[in-house]
Amino acid sequence: MNVNYNLPLDAELFPEGCERCSFSQFLLWLAVVGLVLLWGLYAAFLVLSTGLGVTALDDYFGFGLWITFDLAVIALGAGAFFTGLLRYILNIDPLKNIINLAVIIGFICYSGAMLILVLDIGQPLRAWFGYWHANVHSMLTEVIFCITCYCIVLIIEYVPLILEQKQLNKNPLLHHIAHNLHVTMPLFAGIGAFLSTFHQGSLGGMYGVLFGRPYAFRDGFFIWPWTFFLFVLSAVASGPAFTVLIATLMEKMTGKKLVSYEIKSLMGKIAGTMLLVYLVFKFLDTGAWIWSIAPRSGLDFDSFFHGWIYGKWLLFSELILCGLLPCFMLLSSSMRSNPALFYLAALLDCTGIVINRYVLTVQTLAAPVMPFDRWVTYSPNWVEWAASAFVLAYGALLLSLSYRYLPVFPQEIRLNGGQAKKL
Repeated sequence: MNVNYNLPLDAELFPEGCERCSFSQFLLWLAVVGLVLLWGLYAAFLVLSTGLGVTALDDYFGFGLWITFDLAVIALGAGAFFTGLLRYILNIDPLKNIINLAVIIGFICYSGAMLILVLDIGQPLRAWFGYWHANVHSMLTEVIFCITCYCIVLIIEYVPLILEQKQLNKNPLLHHIAHNLHVTMPLFAGIGAFLSTFHQGSLGGMYGVLFGRPYAFRDGFFIWPWTFFLFVLSAVASGPAFTVLIATLMEKMTGKKLVSYEIKSLMGKIAGTMLLVYLVFKFLDTGAWIWSIAPRSGLDFDSFFHGWIYGKWLLFSELILCGLLPCFMLLSSSMRSNPALFYLAALLDCTGIVINRYVLTVQTLAAPVMPFDRWVTYSPNWVEWAASAFVLAYGALLLSLSYRYLPVFPQEIRLNGGQAKKL
């Protein structure tokens, strides 16, 4: 029997016609990821066994790094529902070449956010109370149900990709299940878009109804504060850009072309368009906050900024450096044609949304609103960083396994000099 010793040990599991690194290299990468996972698991054990006292959270900062991280990854994971909406409902066919990656990223972001919430609620054994003893007067109740349901939708969208793994797909039953799930995918894309729109909005709406926190409080459109709509728009403005960045990072790490630049440019144009819509309303909202909401609360613009850590540079960075600048760059065809400028614009876009989630979560709580209050700084300790790093490592692990064994990228063979083949 002739054996090709140049092939990895698990070569028979790869997508048809695709090449992957050696099994030893893959194990070395998994070892690095595994160390971060173990660090995060140790931190999680401390939290679950001894309580939130091991974190830097206190009576001032019930929300901190974990909630900022949760809101950021949920916004960046919006590429899944928005790309699915564009691909299956609006029938933008070229997006079929990146929709698989968007779904995986969305699943990682949402499931990772739920893992962090298990730690953040303080009493994880009572996590089911939110479902069984729902507080119907809280926007977070709607968030709990919508995030859970959308996570289930993402699992349903991920399953066909798993069943299309080369060896699994040889089973007639599994092949039939995968095919039928693909047929019904527009239905799940529509459900996912509906669920995500409302839970993204309600996450923002939660801040908008904090009438005791003028930095976040906003007037309403009927029953919804303006932050409801801003969270939805900011998510769909950053999600496609984040998907492009992850695809590019995977290309750099694997040394292969996975998605054509035309598809990335299309995603960037979509992100730029939605970012423009978001910024129009964001600037209107900021103006209303400065000249109406803050004065009515007995405060002025300077009252909400303090020192360097809570400085005005955050607002400038969010709106100008990470707002108007990437919006212009993403909408400019000449700048999108320059990879360095294009990827920089996508990075700035995502960074702006992360800053937005940070200031609404941390700066909102740090700003004094009563005469006897004072500015308080918050600095997450290693337990919070380790738990957040755990989610990043979990995402890296899932992406690595998916890329190695599943047909994630339909264009991979053709872009790397092989014969065009539908995977």
